[in-house]
Amino acid sequence: MAFTDERVKNEIESFNQGVVERNPAEYEFHQAVREFTESVMPFVMDNEEYADGHILQRMTEPDRIVIFRVCWENDEGHICCNRAWRVQFNNAIGPYKGGLRFHPGVTQSILKFLGFEQVYKNALTGLPMGGAKGGSNFDPKGKSDREVMRFCQSLMTELSRHIGEDTDIPAGDIGVGAREISYLFGQYKRLNNRFVGTLTGKGLSFGGSLIRSEATGYGVVYFTKQMLAHHDIQLDGKSAVISGSGNVALFCAEKLLDEGVKVLALSDSSGFIHDPDGIDSEKLHWLRELKFVMRGRISEYVDRYPSADFFPDQRPWVIKADLAFPCATQNELDINDAKALIDNGVIALAEGANMPTTLEAVRLFQDNEILFAPAKAANAGGVAVSGLEQSQNAIRLAWTREEVDEKLKQIMKHIHSQCLQYGNGSDGKISYVDGANIAGFVKAADAMLAYGIA
Repeated sequence: MAFTDERVKNEIESFNQGVVERNPAEYEFHQAVREFTESVMPFVMDNEEYADGHILQRMTEPDRIVIFRVCWENDEGHICCNRAWRVQFNNAIGPYKGGLRFHPGVTQSILKFLGFEQVYKNALTGLPMGGAKGGSNFDPKGKSDREVMRFCQSLMTELSRHIGEDTDIPAGDIGVGAREISYLFGQYKRLNNRFVGTLTGKGLSFGGSLIRSEATGYGVVYFTKQMLAHHDIQLDGKSAVISGSGNVALFCAEKLLDEGVKVLALSDSSGFIHDPDGIDSEKLHWLRELKFVMRGRISEYVDRYPSADFFPDQRPWVIKADLAFPCATQNELDINDAKALIDNGVIALAEGANMPTTLEAVRLFQDNEILFAPAKAANAGGVAVSGLEQSQNAIRLAWTREEVDEKLKQIMKHIHSQCLQYGNGSDGKISYVDGANIAGFVKAADAMLAYGIA
């Protein structure tokens, strides 16, 4: 059945108004749902089984949210208290799967948006994983290892009763790296007297997978390569700007260098560096030491490499480049940044972080026919390799780096093909946003319909 643009628009507005009323002040969640429904609503209206089953209404309500306090003792002997959440959003196609985030800015709204996005990202991988997210407003920065350990052990004492290898498998995210996962897994093992793959991102000595740290950054580049190749564009010889300087950003830069791309900029919360000579492998290795070992700030880069410039409290989107990779955090790239990138000749943007681009900026990129790869497709490499880690844990085997990397490439290729299947417009243009949203929706929705009313 054909519907007028006005009818579709009214359905989208009415639906999202209901979401806002049911979830007051959860602005990040509102944004994620709106971006999703703008793509999916016309498809739902054209397919009666989804409309009759009220699938969109059911999908935008999490299965459950667990909220709890975490009390721990700091090095001075004082008792501290934080809040923690686990948002188990949808397990229609597999156990809940999604990261834990430790950051003072963590809110229920942020975790709901992340859990909602995770449902469709996980569906796109082709692996049997549902969507969840969790975390705490605890800030690991400036804390001693012992303080982080005590916090993680206290958090897991409560969280352990809500997770399990066939129920919910958390992983790392912002503020939760190898150290935190190790403490969390150690406490889970102690409490349950079982050694199972209940968390992913573990160390290689106790069930972790090769390529896991690199997976999100590598996957973004693998997807971008597929997207450009489909449009007869080569990666080799291009230039790129990247935001962030964590795992995703640095391994995205590493893989871009492998593909012959000149990396011009990286950033952290203090500002960004621009190196007109390019951030080569040697410089990238030093940056990794700076950020992960010395825990320094990116401004220190210019002390070591004086040909570069540091721009405090600014984002790297003003630098002229062919490719852009926002890999830091949500809503870091707004409409003014989008205008700057377009004016500087960017041809493609791939989201390495979760929802780093505002809705207005996304629309501007699409209106200007910039190749735009949304996070749920482009940054699915991390959760894909988490799923592969689960598989290795289950069969008690460890695959080689080459085996895992090849599986990751194939998963990103599969995600790209799904985007093409559902994102081809009547005008012959491809919307990767629509393609990713609809492909992820179909997989989860078909499973929900099969279960009946649940």
